Amino acid sequence: MELTGTIKQVLPLQTGEGRNGPWRKQEFILQTEGPYPKDVCIAVWGNKIDGAPIQESQKVQVSFDVESREYNGRWYTDVKAWKVQAADAAAAPSPSANAASGSAPPPFPAAPPPPPMPGGGGEDDLPF
Repeated sequence: MELTGTIKQVLPLQTGEGRNGPWRKQEFILQTEGPYPKDVCIAVWGNKIDGAPIQESQKVQVSFDVESREYNGRWYTDVKAWKVQAADAAAAPSPSANAASGSAPPPFPAAPPPPPMPGGGGEDDLPF
């Protein structure tokens, strides 16, 4: 899934120690575009934080997964980003993608001409 919007607020970096070692989580509030903008809290985990352009007022495109889990009879939902990039970088296609695909798809080959009519093909034998 993807959302494009403006980072409204950057929340404090959270760190901790788990059974798999240290972890880091950076959450931010993304305000979506459109006539009815929504605020969405998105989390970026681990070393993905270092490469993400997470700054207030930055327009970004976020690719994410939505995940829910149950704990003590209650359900909790996380929006976990796996890619955050500046919206202007996401809108501009890369030159290597254009070179690989070409500027336009190849045209379809022309249809072969119809076979000649039996019996000379001069006059139609149709009754109308």
